[in-house]
Amino acid sequence: MHKELKQKADLVARKNGFSSLQDAIRMFLTKFANGQLTVSIEEPDERLSPKAEKRYAKIISDIKKGKNVTKTDSLDELFSSLDS
Repeated sequence: MHKELKQKADLVARKNGFSSLQDAIRMFLTKFANGQLTVSIEEPDERLSPKAEKRYAKIISDIKKGKNVTKTDSLDELFSSLDS
């Protein structure tokens, strides 16, 4: 464990009434082992801004219409088009 992380966690444990970080971890593990505590890890629900949604909708629409799309028949042709 990184020293900075341990120091921050120890500070929070003490602010919450624990005598030490070890005491807080012991309580957590006891409750967890006895099925009195559940842990849920969820990813945040991230959304595009309305401006970005509009922009990407236009890009997808253009691609479906073949607009602003470059088609190539070989890798050499693809790399040439990227260089220009």
